[in-house]
Amino acid sequence: MDSEHSQTPLTPQEAWKKLTEGNSRFIQGATEHPNQDGARRQSLVTGQEPFAVIFGCSDSRLAAEIIFDVGLGDVFVVRTAGHVLDTAALGSLEFAVDILNIPLIVILGHDSCGAVTSAIKAKESGNMPKGFVRDLVEHIIPSVFAAERANVTDVNGTVVEHVKQTTARLVDLSSIIETAIAEGRTAVAGVAYKLAEGEAQLVSNMGLE
Repeated sequence: MDSEHSQTPLTPQEAWKKLTEGNSRFIQGATEHPNQDGARRQSLVTGQEPFAVIFGCSDSRLAAEIIFDVGLGDVFVVRTAGHVLDTAALGSLEFAVDILNIPLIVILGHDSCGAVTSAIKAKESGNMPKGFVRDLVEHIIPSVFAAERANVTDVNGTVVEHVKQTTARLVDLSSIIETAIAEGRTAVAGVAYKLAEGEAQLVSNMGLE
């Protein structure tokens, strides 16, 4: 198991390749569980050098380190239900890019997302959920409308649209991230995860190609 920090920062493309290789191992049942030993733990006491930040849904089936077969110190993870952007999430992502110099942001959605399902139902019925769940739904409903404009009404198709919308909105909201992309210091990959297959499918990107 590799227990050393990377000596040379990865490019956004190299970071994405590393994640896709890990996901391929996960799909094939050939995971290596890298960087999960005591030596790696000790090497991280004085600092961290993650090569990607993953902003994903909080769903228990979407454990980023597992589906990308990475370990301690490899990825900086931010999660909210339905990968809804709020100020805390934005601040975390800006910290990852501007302070930790992470070259890749992954927006990670998934099949059968409960938050997206709730937004679809609320839009159809006009009945909004109670409490702060309403706030989550209100953030997702614009993606539901965008999906419908493209003649997409199923949950999984709407998830893909929501990933695309989140990718675009992140750059719209954060001048720090927008500048980092323009300068080639980072890129954004929008990913839709398939629960049954275990595949993390690229559905949108900014600065990755």
